[in-house]
Amino acid sequence: MLRVKTPQKARARRALEKRAPKLIETGKKTLILHGMRTSAVLNAVLSDIYHLKKESAVKFSRRNKDVCPFENGGETSLEFFSHQTDCSLFVYGSHTKKRPNNLVLGRTYDHHIYDLIEVGVENYKRMDSFSYDKKLSPHVGSKPFICFIGEGFESVEELKHLKEVLLDLLRGEVVEKLNLAGLDRVYLCTAISANKVILTQCALRLKKSGTVVPRTELVEVGPSMDLVIRRHRLPNVGLRKEAMRVVRDQPKKDKNIQQDTLRGKVGKINIPDQKVDDTKYFHTKVGDSYVPHKTKGIKRERREAKTRKEEKEGDENASKRQKEDTE
Repeated sequence: MLRVKTPQKARARRALEKRAPKLIETGKKTLILHGMRTSAVLNAVLSDIYHLKKESAVKFSRRNKDVCPFENGGETSLEFFSHQTDCSLFVYGSHTKKRPNNLVLGRTYDHHIYDLIEVGVENYKRMDSFSYDKKLSPHVGSKPFICFIGEGFESVEELKHLKEVLLDLLRGEVVEKLNLAGLDRVYLCTAISANKVILTQCALRLKKSGTVVPRTELVEVGPSMDLVIRRHRLPNVGLRKEAMRVVRDQPKKDKNIQQDTLRGKVGKINIPDQKVDDTKYFHTKVGDSYVPHKTKGIKRERREAKTRKEEKEGDENASKRQKEDTE
């Protein structure tokens, strides 16, 4: 069994708490890595995905022969990389004769495999193969529109799963408010069959329409590819229920407070009985009253009383010596 080390320093505890799963998640990072064999098409696909998610992605350049997400024991290295880079999404590319230009998209929960979907890449067009006005090129890190076209995204299980993964992969950080003037890109996902989707990126061009609302046109800027669904693995019910928990806004209940139709909010205050004589702190007598012995003023009065006592004793000793001398 593996030994679990508890952090001894506050800095290490804060780092572990930051990586732990939360009810309100921050922006998700994406891990991009290669398999043992990849093709030129697949290398270009992984490079373009990294360019689209440059601010929230980590890309490995070395080959990984031990990573096999769909096989038993093949996800250990992948989970280790996810934990080391703190990534909750991953894109894994491999190329074999049986599955050419293979792309595995997946998500993790608490740095363990949550779900997987495997697609094949066909009819791929790189971003630099499109000719358009470079002023329309989308800004890195901007929020996109994501449009899913086709009834299959609501009825076919594989397409519904692919829709969930693509939403997490492409939407970036979740925000509450958005400036529409800053939207400059659209991801179009079109389902042409039960297992095939066309994915492309378009830039938004605003033109005059004669009204306050401008007319928008789509300019294809790439990348563009066809995704053919091959295999997918859904999470089990218990893990999905745990991962999908949300924070409920429950009002905090105030004790001893009621609402009255005439007086409005009415509160009740409970004051305990004060037993001054039995309190252990009230034992120092100053004059005719008892005050706490820890009071700063008492220390000063004690010093003054001690000084007066010493002066009085000194005067008495001096008077005794004077009497003895006279005798």
